[in-house]
Amino acid sequence: MTRCRYLFETPRRALSLVASAEAAIAAATRFSCCLFVRVNSGAGMHSRHAVDVNADLGESFGSYTLGNDREVLGLITSANVACGMHAGDPRVMDATVRASRDMGVSVGAHPGFPDRVGFGRRTLDATPTEIETDVLYQIGALSAFVVANGVEMQHVKAHGALYNLAVAKPEAAAAIARAVARYNRHLIFVAPVGSALERAGMEAGLSVAREAFADRSYNADATLVSRQVPGAVISDPRLAADRALRMVRERRVSTVDGDSISIEVDTLCVHGDNPRAAEILHEIRSRFRDNGITVINMRDVLGAS
Repeated sequence: MTRCRYLFETPRRALSLVASAEAAIAAATRFSCCLFVRVNSGAGMHSRHAVDVNADLGESFGSYTLGNDREVLGLITSANVACGMHAGDPRVMDATVRASRDMGVSVGAHPGFPDRVGFGRRTLDATPTEIETDVLYQIGALSAFVVANGVEMQHVKAHGALYNLAVAKPEAAAAIARAVARYNRHLIFVAPVGSALERAGMEAGLSVAREAFADRSYNADATLVSRQVPGAVISDPRLAADRALRMVRERRVSTVDGDSISIEVDTLCVHGDNPRAAEILHEIRSRFRDNGITVINMRDVLGAS
């Protein structure tokens, strides 16, 4: 770990001494680690050429199997692992963390409302204290399997209705951020740009990875279209890849009303329970490769140590 930090920091210090971009690139090639050139996009320093790809996994439980986790794991850099309340169980959590480790995929907690019947996609009338303690409980549950499998937890991303509620409701957002900060302030907090969830993460002193969705439709206010509306979930791999490429390269996404809005993307999500998730991810990775976009985990995207 110390050597990796040294390799990352050394070229960064060297580049600060180089007068031009051309000379900086030439200098960077003399070092044995990868550097991702970052440009000012107006809302912070973010790479135009590197992005994390995440998926929600480990959502099977008992005798029920959901998603093709094994294939999806080979196509992502960060896994959001269900923590047993909206989906998942101890066996699935253990197996998903172990498989993520073996595939070199970073692990994050994916806490949701305690609602297996509704798969965590129904909003519960929970108080901020209930949200905070439920999230803290779920992070702790996954942490046991993370430690037991010899890896580190990278991030926390709320699931489903809890995520959508916190996007718009500051009280819910603050409760989630408090739970993460109480557990470990070094965990990355996943949230969409411009949301109450993003603000809560920043106010709690957490590193925030701004998320966008390749397989979901957007409203004009940058919220996700309700799953009850036809076309809310995108299953066409080529369409999803078109949108993903535009989000990363142009920082824009088309909305359901035919307009487009600006968006910031550190991490791009494809839902693991999308029946065509693996096909969508294959197409996205191919399109990114053809357009010089590097896929790395979100900690590297953020430049965190």
